[in-house]
Amino acid sequence: MSCTEPLSQAQRAYLLDLARRSIRHGLEHGSALPVDLDPMETALRRQQASFVTLEISGTLRGCMGSLEAHRPLAEDVAANAYAAAFRDPRFPPVTTREEPELELHISLLTAPEAMHIESEADLLRQLRPGVDGLILREGAHRGTFLPAVWEDLPFPADFLRHLKAKAGLPSDYWSDSIEVFRYGTQVIE
Repeated sequence: MSCTEPLSQAQRAYLLDLARRSIRHGLEHGSALPVDLDPMETALRRQQASFVTLEISGTLRGCMGSLEAHRPLAEDVAANAYAAAFRDPRFPPVTTREEPELELHISLLTAPEAMHIESEADLLRQLRPGVDGLILREGAHRGTFLPAVWEDLPFPADFLRHLKAKAGLPSDYWSDSIEVFRYGTQVIE
């Protein structure tokens, strides 16, 4: 799995600040912060997918992102921070009172790579706990877990069972047509 060159500490800090400013902009204007790419370093203008996770006191408050690179990284982070705060269907929109309490985590994704699997047992053998993010697809069903989910589901069988449920499939479901992709992340906190 190819990994994108790590960002500098200053670039990482900039993206966290950008995500925070996008949420504040959303509270004030109802939209993501517009991003001016012209003055930015190349690393922040490259096409890369990201997820932004919001927590309050260690409890999930929102998480939205892109699985494939389709826009510049800075734009992706600003849009996903806004979406995590205001468009995650699992939560009501973030309030002005909550905003200062938000803990932000940004995951920069590598390009997903198809896994070649013979069976569910083969998939479980190939999984790398704590390392792999997974995308599971079966027809119209699709779900993903970031590598950070391994902290709550450290056993491959549990990780896969919950991912299938997230994708809207029975936890014991398996078919030869399931597609699984893995990706890695660089986490910015």
